[in-house]
Amino acid sequence: MKTRTIFATILLALALPAAAQFRTVQQAYEVELVDLRLPQSESGTLGFKTCEECAFVTKRLSEDTTWILNGKSVSLKKFRRGVARVTERGNQYVTVLHHLEKDRITKVIFTVI
Repeated sequence: MKTRTIFATILLALALPAAAQFRTVQQAYEVELVDLRLPQSESGTLGFKTCEECAFVTKRLSEDTTWILNGKSVSLKKFRRGVARVTERGNQYVTVLHHLEKDRITKVIFTVI
C-alpha cells in the first residue's frame, strides 16, 4: 500500500512541470447576437462587444475562418442568412474564437435556440 502511495506521489510530482507549460492560444467569447457585427466578405473584420458596457472590438478574420451554423460548417453567406432569420436577437448567443498570437478570428459558432 505504501509503495502505491509513493508511486502515485512521484507521478504527480513529475506531472506538475508539464502542467506549468500550458499557455492560452485561443480565447473564446460568448457574444449576444445583438452585439455582433458580421463582415461583408471573407477577408473582412468581425465586430463584437465582450460585455454590455464594453466598447465594440474589431478583429480581422483569418484566411480559414470557419462559420458553424446549427452544428454545420457553412459559408459566410449562409451564416449571414441564418443570423438574419432570427427575430429574438437578445436571447441568442454566438461563440467567437480568437487566436491570440495571430490576432485573428478562427471560428464563429451560432446555434439557433
